[in-house]
Amino acid sequence: MILILVLALSLPVQAKEEPKQLYAQSAVLMDADSGRVLFEKNGTDVKAMASTTKIMTCILALENGDENAVVTFSENAQKQPQVHLGASAGEQFYLKDLLHSLMLESHNDSAVAIAEAISGDVKSFAGLMNQKAKEIGCENTYFITPNGLDASDENGTHSTTAVDLARIMSYCIMDSPQKERFLEITQTSQYSFSNLAGSRTYSCTNHNSFLSMMDEAISGKTGYTADAGYCYVGAVESEGRTFVVALLASGWPNNKNYKWADMKKIVAYGMENYEYQEVDSFPETKSITVVNGIPQSGDLFGEAVITTKVDTQAEAKENTGGDAGNDEVSGVTKDNLEEQFSVLMHQEETLEVYVNQEEMLEAPVAAGQQVGEIVYTLNGEMVAVYPIVTKESVEEKDFSWTFQKIVELYALR
Repeated sequence: MILILVLALSLPVQAKEEPKQLYAQSAVLMDADSGRVLFEKNGTDVKAMASTTKIMTCILALENGDENAVVTFSENAQKQPQVHLGASAGEQFYLKDLLHSLMLESHNDSAVAIAEAISGDVKSFAGLMNQKAKEIGCENTYFITPNGLDASDENGTHSTTAVDLARIMSYCIMDSPQKERFLEITQTSQYSFSNLAGSRTYSCTNHNSFLSMMDEAISGKTGYTADAGYCYVGAVESEGRTFVVALLASGWPNNKNYKWADMKKIVAYGMENYEYQEVDSFPETKSITVVNGIPQSGDLFGEAVITTKVDTQAEAKENTGGDAGNDEVSGVTKDNLEEQFSVLMHQEETLEVYVNQEEMLEAPVAAGQQVGEIVYTLNGEMVAVYPIVTKESVEEKDFSWTFQKIVELYALR
């Protein structure tokens, strides 16, 4: 039996209209915590992404490399076009210094040097990039280069979608074991370093202007190529909410500032319309009849009934929602949810609750056995799921128990 409840949680503010007249051909606003898309314009259109690519290069280098490792510039790295560090082949650096070169100045040669240091060559590193993209749920992303320069090969074009790009940034700042270091690097305003020989010194300035445009900005990466146009992916944090915005093809020269106008519109929309709403109670679960079970009364002809509860401490599992009576339910569940949890909601959204529980069980039944689940959805997308479990166990009526009860019954006559 499926019970559908609607929790009419609403925000005490007037809903604002979705952003209009954006310059970007593709744009996405994402809740970084859940990965839920809150707004999109052509969010799944495949496009070149220029140097926003480098967020993936950076996070993979942090996860797979040692920041104190020595990186030697190859001829391949040295010949990369501007914007570049300008190091010579054979020049050596610490990986940590090149990561600042990569993310602050967006140096294309540093990206190649890093890729070669991590994986041996660019092609192998691109394979690592594509593997990570799949692991974090990107469906339409293909990496060829570590720097984002326009490229194509026999398998496709270096490209992504605004949804996938936002998903990658969300991973970098929320889920990666190196998220704190990623944020530290991308928030650095100035950085200077020398090569290992001490013969040359380099200075880097962070070109993510959005960090100074909004106090809530916590990370971001710009990009531009002839194919991609101006691109940007950035994150803001406000009142416990973390939003990620991805922009692709937000103008071409001489429209370098279009992306900032788009960012301000989209971020304002998110901050004005979405707030966390607490859900502090569960729908009631039902007792279940256990066929051929030993009744609690001990009566030979009694009925065995087992009580149930919501297991708030169980690790939530991934679920497409089909068992919850809604084929459109999809998304990512949260782990180890407490009895009270919060959902980021728009004023015009309602939280639906699907209770799917067995009506009858066959003995024996163990305590803690899952017999259903409670699924919370927003707009058909799952935001939380809890298992329903049995509170106690029920043994099966076997021959020995039945015979003993019959003996007891006749002994009383």
